[in-house]
Amino acid sequence: MSLDAQWAQRWIELSASAVAEHRDYLVDLDRAIGDGDHGENMDRGFRAAVEALSEAQPGSVAEVLKTVAKTLMSTVGGAAGPLYGTAFLRASKAAGGGDLDGVGVVAVIEGALGGIQARGKATTGEKTMVDAWTPALEAARATAEAGGDAGVVLEAAATAAEAGAAATEPLRATKGRASYLGERSIGHLDPGAVSTSLILRAAARAATEGQDA
Repeated sequence: MSLDAQWAQRWIELSASAVAEHRDYLVDLDRAIGDGDHGENMDRGFRAAVEALSEAQPGSVAEVLKTVAKTLMSTVGGAAGPLYGTAFLRASKAAGGGDLDGVGVVAVIEGALGGIQARGKATTGEKTMVDAWTPALEAARATAEAGGDAGVVLEAAATAAEAGAAATEPLRATKGRASYLGERSIGHLDPGAVSTSLILRAAARAATEGQDA
């Protein structure tokens, strides 16, 4: 199983749907420990990305991800815009010119995480989206090394991201606006980690749809 531009475009469409569905939830999460605008910003950004893709009709995974990167950087406010924009830009470079197999999926996730860390200077345990992306990469790499195809690798990554997002609740934030709350940040999920889990689950769903088609 390999993943092409059609999968990538469907990934973004499903991400936009998931973010829209969970918009108010993300707002509530961010209101507890941040500016309260994460849900609104992500919803606006992914709606714009879907529109941009429908106009551009990119022909490769890399071109889809590059279009998304540019759109998110120009439409998403707060810290999420630069972080997600850089993530998708690095992912587009890692995707190369063709379709993705399991190893290619690992490269894309690794590129995305690298972009986030380069931009945000965060590491694991600091209650950020890195706490979802890092286990996603680890699970993806292990699954690919075991011979998993692209869809199986994405499923493993999505499941690990969801667990990583859930594991941010007991953490004390030491990075970003949430760090200003100190001990009061404990007991809340990180909104960026949660949106990461939604986006990676959408990627896995898009792959499953393609397999069933």
